[in-house]
Amino acid sequence: MTDAQTNQYSISNSRGWIRLRTLVILRWWAIPGQLTALIVAQQVLQISLAAAFCYFIVGLSVISNIVSTFVFPENRRLSDRETFSIVLFDMVQLSILLYLTGGLNNPFSILIVGPVTVSASALSTRSTVTLGILAIVVTSLLTQFFEPLRTVDGRLLEVPGMLLIGNWVAIIIAVCFLGAYSRWVVSEVASMSQALQATQMALAREQKLTDLGGVVAAAAHELGTPLATIKLASSELASELADDPDLHDDAVLIAEQADRCRDILRSMGRAGKDDLHMRHVPLSAVLEEAADPHRDRGKELLFEIGSRNTIDDPQPTIERKPEVVHGLRNLIQNAVDFSRSYVWIESVWDEASISVRIMDDGKGYPMQLFGRIGDPFMRRRVAGEDQQRPEYEGMGLGLFIAKTLLERTGAELSFANGSDATPNQNERVGAIVEVKWPREKIELAKRSDRRSLGPNEPITS
Repeated sequence: MTDAQTNQYSISNSRGWIRLRTLVILRWWAIPGQLTALIVAQQVLQISLAAAFCYFIVGLSVISNIVSTFVFPENRRLSDRETFSIVLFDMVQLSILLYLTGGLNNPFSILIVGPVTVSASALSTRSTVTLGILAIVVTSLLTQFFEPLRTVDGRLLEVPGMLLIGNWVAIIIAVCFLGAYSRWVVSEVASMSQALQATQMALAREQKLTDLGGVVAAAAHELGTPLATIKLASSELASELADDPDLHDDAVLIAEQADRCRDILRSMGRAGKDDLHMRHVPLSAVLEEAADPHRDRGKELLFEIGSRNTIDDPQPTIERKPEVVHGLRNLIQNAVDFSRSYVWIESVWDEASISVRIMDDGKGYPMQLFGRIGDPFMRRRVAGEDQQRPEYEGMGLGLFIAKTLLERTGAELSFANGSDATPNQNERVGAIVEVKWPREKIELAKRSDRRSLGPNEPITS
């Protein structure tokens, strides 16, 4: 899946499919609660109710559940429109029950918030807003239109006007607050889930490229023998068919094509073996590999490599992990995308840590977004907006993927602007990201148990 295709997969679409069985089970939990409340109010509290109508309304929910269970398959998944219809039915059913049992004088009137919260967690924004407005309208109507609650001896049960208004205000606030809160939390979870999925896809792609080197090397080795046989047989045929020009030319052509295949496989095998054997490489080699796809994009990449120590300290050899290569590549891409002319890739080390700093001469990070750098989907571009990276259509996942992959290797990332972090270097005024590892997390371990096997001894019988 490409970045553009992933971008088209909106969060609302991912929420628009839930199982019918889930809503049926939730309703089966609600029905006994409604019946219990009616029975207690009528039998224990001696409240006079329009019992026949109330039980009929509850019975509609029972019938709806039975029909849903026997008519539709158990694993039926609902679209956004179908889910909206079911939640709307539950809201209307609850509203009618509240009308028959005192309106907002009924302490269970707060349950009108439930359908809105469910909608905010499972439906689109349009459906949620529609149900929220409907809940507010219904709540407002129930302050004036309802069947009053009376005891069996005719005594009217109602709350004072001030409490009734307070109950109405509380429900309105609950509808707005809980709806927005649920929507926000679920959106964050969905965004993070999709971002992590994209991260895993990026890591898997990088791992496949790494593993491909070994496959290529093996293929080149295995195909060498049959090609040599073809070369030998075609050469012998060419010498034996010297009297027949047409057949002789065909045999020579086979030999030439066998030579061509040999040369191609030799180059592929060399590249594959190089990739297979470079599991542990100098730090500069990893930086060069990460930056290689961005060398021809019109920006100059400048590498600075050196130790913090005053004495001669050799360059560390690190594990060539796909997470490191892909993470650094994304950071370099981001710097190239937003730089004017130059990108600096600086690597330093000491006894305790290895650090890589990637700097550019662009505008830097917006100050208002510093606290959210590395979050997925942090910026949504609109059509016609001036984009600094017109060749790249993504979801703003580059920094998130890089941060996630590099942190998995034990790195810590910090972000700054050059104008703040390096005031004496006026050219480096753009964004700066520093990746820092403890040496034991990434450097090739110096194993003390590895020793020479000694000279070869002759085999004696």
